[in-house]
Amino acid sequence: MSTFDDPFNAEAALSRGCCSCGRHASAAEHDAATAEETRLNRVVDAAVVRALFPEDATRRAFLRGVGTATAMAAIGSLFPLATARDVFAQGGGAPEKKDLKVGFIPITCATPIIMAHPMGFYSKQGLNVEVVKTAGWAVIRDKTLNKEYDAAHMLSPMPLAITLGVGSAPQPFTMPAVENINGQAITLAMKHKDKRDPKSWKGFKFAVPFDYSMHNYLLRYYVAEHGLDPDTDIQIRAVPPPEMVANLRADNIDGFLGPDPFNQRAVFDGVGFIHLLSKELWNGHPCCAFAASKAFVTETPNTYAALLKAIIEATAFAAKPENRKQIAEVIAPQNYLNQPVTVLEQILTGTYADGLGQVKRDANRIDFDPFPWEQFAIWILTQMKRWGQIKGDIDYAKVAKEVYLATDAARLMKEAGLTPPDPSSKTIVVMGKNFDASKPEEYVKSFAIKRS
Repeated sequence: MSTFDDPFNAEAALSRGCCSCGRHASAAEHDAATAEETRLNRVVDAAVVRALFPEDATRRAFLRGVGTATAMAAIGSLFPLATARDVFAQGGGAPEKKDLKVGFIPITCATPIIMAHPMGFYSKQGLNVEVVKTAGWAVIRDKTLNKEYDAAHMLSPMPLAITLGVGSAPQPFTMPAVENINGQAITLAMKHKDKRDPKSWKGFKFAVPFDYSMHNYLLRYYVAEHGLDPDTDIQIRAVPPPEMVANLRADNIDGFLGPDPFNQRAVFDGVGFIHLLSKELWNGHPCCAFAASKAFVTETPNTYAALLKAIIEATAFAAKPENRKQIAEVIAPQNYLNQPVTVLEQILTGTYADGLGQVKRDANRIDFDPFPWEQFAIWILTQMKRWGQIKGDIDYAKVAKEVYLATDAARLMKEAGLTPPDPSSKTIVVMGKNFDASKPEEYVKSFAIKRS
C-alpha cells in the first residue's frame, strides 16, 4: 500500500512536516505542485481544442453550446487526453511549430538568444530558429504583438507593461527566463570626467533604451537618492542602444545608462568613460529576458518548452567564464552584434578599460542566470508605480506570478541538469537598502521623490 493510500502513513507524513501524499516536503509544496499540474493540464486541453477547432468563432460557439466540462469529456472519449497531459508534463512531444522567428536587439544582454543559433542549441531541440536583428524596443514589442515574431528578447519590465496595458494595448504576456543579470553601466561624456557627483548633474541630458526598462528605473533611483528629481532636474529620453554612442559623440546627450557593448564602445572610441557599473547599484539585478505571449505558451506548448529549454541551456553555457572568449567570437559578426571581438571580450571576461586610464577587473560585470524571480517583478512594479506609469491598486504578487513563469523555468532547468533555486530565497538590496517583496506599497510610499 502506498503512502497516500494509507491514512495512518498520511497522518505520519503530516506529523513529520510532509504533505498528506508523502511526495512533497510540505503542504505548501504539495499545493504548488497540484496547482502546477492543473495549469499544465489546462495548457494541453487548450492546445487540443484549438487543434480540433482552428477557427476561433467555431471553437467559442462549441464551448458555449455544451460547456467546457462536457466538451472536454466528449473530446476525452475520442482523444487520449490523459496521455497527452502525461507526455507534456514529462517534457515530451514534438514541437507543433519548428520554424520560428525570434527578435533581438544587438546588445550583449541578448547573448544566450543569439549564440543559441550558431552554436546549435535551437537545432538540438528540433527547432529551426531565425534570430532577427531589430532596431529598437518598441519595434520588438510591436512585431511580437503582431505575431511577426514568435518570441523575443525583451527588457525584463516589458512583459509586465504589456500585460498591464502600459504603453500598448493590454495582452497577456510571459517572461519564463531572464537573459542576463548586471551588464549595464552609466557612461558619461569625456567632458564630464570631473563631475562624478550626481548632485552636479542638474540640467544633464541622459539616454536610456526604453521607458519600461531597468535602465530607466535604476537611473531614476540613483539620481533621486542624490536629491535630484529625474523629471525636473535632468532630462531622460529613450534612445535605441545602437544610437547611444553616436548621440554622445554629437553632444546630444551628456551620458546614458545603457547596455553593453555600447558602454565599452564609447570607451573604445574615446568619447566616453564608465562612471559606474549597474551592479554597483544592485548586484544581481535583472536586465533582459526571453519573452513570449501567453497565447504562444498555451497554443504551442511543446514548441514553447523546446525553445525555453534551448535558451536555458545556452544561458548555462554563457554563465561559465571559460566559455566567454569563444562566445565573444561567435556573437561579434555583422548579423549579430557587429562589434570588434576585443570590445566584447572586455565585457564578457570583466577585464576592461574604464576610459579614465585604468584597467579594471570584475568577473561579474555581466552574468547569465535564467531564473525569473517573482521578487524581481514586484520590485519593477513598485518603480512603475513610483513614477506614475501605473495607477491605482495593483496585486503585485498575482501579476508577478502570472508573468514571470518561475515554475516553468525550474522544471526545464532540472531537465537541463541544472539546480533551480529556492524561489523564496531571493534577497534584493538596492543602493544599500533591503527590499521586502511582501510589502511593496510600503516601499513605494517610503520614497521622498516620486510621482505616485
